[in-house]
Amino acid sequence: MLSWAATFFVIAIIAAIFGFGGIAAGATEIAKILFFLFLIGFVVSLVMGLIHRGK
Repeated sequence: MLSWAATFFVIAIIAAIFGFGGIAAGATEIAKILFFLFLIGFVVSLVMGLIHRGK
């Protein structure tokens, strides 16, 4: 999921360089959503691993 976020971030940068503001804004929003979903999944996985390890 982090790779998808990075991909959309690169698309946003390239679109912004060429002047496609709408596409850049859309790709940026998608990248932010995917990054936060990755971050939530990482934290949940980390907590579940710590709980499992404690048993």
